[in-house]
Amino acid sequence: MDSKPSSAPADHFSPERARLSELRAALVSLRKQLPPLRRMAGGAHHGLISACAALCAYLPTQALGLQESFWSAITAVSVVQTEFQATETTARDQFIGAAIGGIIGVCAAFVPGPRLLLYVAAIVLSMLTCWGLNMASASRLAGITATIILLVPHTGSPERMFASRLSEVGWGVCVAVVVVWLAGRIPARRRRGAASPAGESGTR
Repeated sequence: MDSKPSSAPADHFSPERARLSELRAALVSLRKQLPPLRRMAGGAHHGLISACAALCAYLPTQALGLQESFWSAITAVSVVQTEFQATETTARDQFIGAAIGGIIGVCAAFVPGPRLLLYVAAIVLSMLTCWGLNMASASRLAGITATIILLVPHTGSPERMFASRLSEVGWGVCVAVVVVWLAGRIPARRRRGAASPAGESGTR
């Protein structure tokens, strides 16, 4: 009678979030039951959209004055989802998480005291802020952004590094949302175009 749990432990702080996690686990389980060719087709579709978003985010960065263009490409890849609404949610979380972590990281950089202790405090405060705003999914990027500002060596000031990261993340987010929106419209137009002659012939 010792059955192993099929998903992660429930979130006791939020029954609604625990239910959402269960639904996501069920969706993943359904996807795993798809035939291999269907799974590979879905993976290829997602990969092509992600590659297109990453390329579109990366190429114009020099003209836009962004210093480290790879952050825009990384953000675009992490934002792209198979559904547009999920992409919008991820994009919002990525940008707000970067903003929260960046602001707290910059503030911690100017506070005197042990560097590692301030770094730990910045991570905790960044994630606490995201959870307080009911955006727990943004907390990971908030912690990552604070880590970049406080631990990654850089020549400029912390606030300049924050502005650069936020610009790169914002650009990557915008490109990903637009690419996913366009990718969702192209097949729909093709389906309507293919169905219209049949519909017209059926009415005559």
